[in-house]
Amino acid sequence: MQLDSVQILDLTRLLPGPYATQLLADAGADVIKVEDTETGDYARHMPPMTDREVGALFDSVNRGKRSVALDLKSEAGRTAFYRLVEDADVVFEGFRPGVADRLEIDYETLTEYNADLIYCSLSGYGQTGPYADRAGHDLNYVGVAGLLDMTRENESTPPQIPGYQISDFGGGLFAAFSIVGGLLSRELGTGGEYIDIAMTDVVASFSQALSYEALTGDDPRPGETALTGAVPWYDIYETADGRYVTFAALEEKFWTTFCEEVGREDLIDVHETDDPAELAAIREELAELFATRSRDEWLETLSDETVVGPVYTPAEALEHPQFEARGLVERPDDAPPRVGFPAAGPDAPDSDDESLPAHGEHTDELLASVGYDEAQRTALRDAGVIR
Repeated sequence: MQLDSVQILDLTRLLPGPYATQLLADAGADVIKVEDTETGDYARHMPPMTDREVGALFDSVNRGKRSVALDLKSEAGRTAFYRLVEDADVVFEGFRPGVADRLEIDYETLTEYNADLIYCSLSGYGQTGPYADRAGHDLNYVGVAGLLDMTRENESTPPQIPGYQISDFGGGLFAAFSIVGGLLSRELGTGGEYIDIAMTDVVASFSQALSYEALTGDDPRPGETALTGAVPWYDIYETADGRYVTFAALEEKFWTTFCEEVGREDLIDVHETDDPAELAAIREELAELFATRSRDEWLETLSDETVVGPVYTPAEALEHPQFEARGLVERPDDAPPRVGFPAAGPDAPDSDDESLPAHGEHTDELLASVGYDEAQRTALRDAGVIR
């Protein structure tokens, strides 16, 4: 899992693209943020701000990267970009469809400078289809995320993860996976390739538990399937302290263990009943039962075999001993804490570069590496082409 020899030109900003390239940077890739000469990545300025005086989002997903600031709307800026492309392995963009073509930095154009280039486009809806030109922040694609949020709708169910987070992180993760896959394919002799990723498609891919019924004439709704709240032994319950626990006893053995541990052996035989009245009665009894103790009291009382788990706040979750044991949360001395690379193994990434690139910090360094001397760089800077 080492990408030390891979160089990526990252034209994305905000969250999905930078999250993808942060994973790749953590794995050793040389990620170069290609920013405009004016504001750069908007996330630099979005509150809350860290003690490094940048937006917390930017701080979290741009560590260990380099930054070059180019005006790609100018011919001179594009020429500089083309020179960088010659030495790159990957170009990754997150513009609306058509923007890269207008800027003349599309895949077909760039392969004239690097035939083996892996080029990845990430957008809300992809490069084709009737929604292709919609803005990536158009929350209509959260409607697809509803396939994931088919939980029972009642007052005891806590808020779901916002659809935009599902699509942003899912899209970024799949982009990183696809880029690595493209690099592997190239190593196997297939040459460069173009990858088109729609965040909506990725979210739809997450719906495998519901897609069969939806594709074969049914229309699954909240509360109608075992995984969306239809059965009381797979649901979320409020506890005495206003917190929540999850209960996932789909298998009979877990249901039996739970009933025995709470002294309700009389309920063992009703597992898998499909009688609406019985299901409603069991749900009501479970709601009353879980409301008799606090969340933490239930965790202390029940064994792991009851498949009852806590619903934590973000702060509680990230401070949990499980994550501490996995080393997931990194707390460097010279940077704010962050969630690190989510995989372990003998060759897992262990990046210690917590530096953040200033806007255009590496412009001179990178342009010098592709043949621009100091006088040329000064001329470009004076013309507003670079920063």
